[in-house]
Amino acid sequence: MKHIPVNPAALPTPSGYSHGTLAGNTLHLGGQTALDADMKIVPGGVVEQFRQAFGNVLTTLREAGGLPEDLVSVTIYLTDIPDYQAHGKEIGRVWRELAGPVYPAMAGIGCTALWQPEAMIEILGVAVIPEERLVRPSR
Repeated sequence: MKHIPVNPAALPTPSGYSHGTLAGNTLHLGGQTALDADMKIVPGGVVEQFRQAFGNVLTTLREAGGLPEDLVSVTIYLTDIPDYQAHGKEIGRVWRELAGPVYPAMAGIGCTALWQPEAMIEILGVAVIPEERLVRPSR
C-alpha cells in the first residue's frame, strides 16, 4: 500500500512534512498550529488559535473526502493547560460549530513549547474515511 501525501492548496506549502498522509482509507493528520494563509499564528488567544488550528486539520480532512465524523482520534498539545480549561466552554462551542456533535477519542497534552514560539496549541488526528467518499489526491 502506497502512502499518499495530502497537502491542500488552502494551507501553507509544506516543506519537509505533509499536512496529512493517506494509508489505505486511514488519514493521519499532521499537527496543525494556528498558522493562517500568511504563515503567521493568529492573534487573540487560545480560543482563536483553537479555531484556526482545528480548521486547518479539517481542511486537510476534507481534501481527502473526509468529514468531521470520520475522525477517530484527536490529540491536542497545549502550552498552557489552565488557559485552555478556563476557555473550555468557548472552545467547545467552536468545536461544535466546526465539527458538530462529533467527539472522537481525544487527549490533551501539556508541553513547554511548540514549533512557532507564539503558538499555544497544536492539533493532530486520525480519520478513517469510507471508500465511497475517499479522494486520493494525485501526487
